[in-house]
Amino acid sequence: MIPAPLHLAGERLLLDAAGLLAWPAMRTLVVADLHLEKGSAFAAGGRFLPPYDTRETLARLALALRRWRPARLVALGDSFHDRGAAARLPAAEAATLTRLLDGIETIWVLGNHDPLPPTGLPGTALEEWCAGPILFRHQARPGRIPPGEVSGHFHPKAAMPTRAGPITRPCFVADGQRVILPAFGAYTGGLAVEEPAIAGLFPRGGRAFLLGQERLFSRPLTARRMRPTSIR
Repeated sequence: MIPAPLHLAGERLLLDAAGLLAWPAMRTLVVADLHLEKGSAFAAGGRFLPPYDTRETLARLALALRRWRPARLVALGDSFHDRGAAARLPAAEAATLTRLLDGIETIWVLGNHDPLPPTGLPGTALEEWCAGPILFRHQARPGRIPPGEVSGHFHPKAAMPTRAGPITRPCFVADGQRVILPAFGAYTGGLAVEEPAIAGLFPRGGRAFLLGQERLFSRPLTARRMRPTSIR
């Protein structure tokens, strides 16, 4: 895969087409919204899906860890689909996750789906994590922000025209101050970057980086037009 470079708060980051962010200088890999055990949560509510989402998500994570070999993994919240998801991990998947994290400093940023630290797993749970000029949190906040902010939560997606018609893909959204990661989990939907919840965080515009099989495809995110105000 060919990562796309991105400069944030004076730091060089790399956007991976697998839906991850790498910070080579800090040997740090960042993922968002794994939503592990979403399938079992749906099954408990009577909506039956193939119970393989956690297995698939961990398999993709394993590939990324082998490729990047980070010293640190930061998971930006909603790593587990609900408060009981960590306890519902099948024994095989729990063992796989523990093995993947062996020897890696793991930061669990807490999200709205998983506001409590996971039990029985390695790592440190925090509301937010700051390294140098960059703040890592689950959900971006409007208004004044730190020099650099990295978050998830919104599961952004964007469309790009092709000869066969528009194609919609999960994407990163970024400008000079913040970047929002796509959801990494197997059973995660998406919110269009034009929706106010996302577009409102980028009033001066930015770029969407759509995930491809081997590379990212970039398109501009249009600045929001300010409504004219009358002078009385």
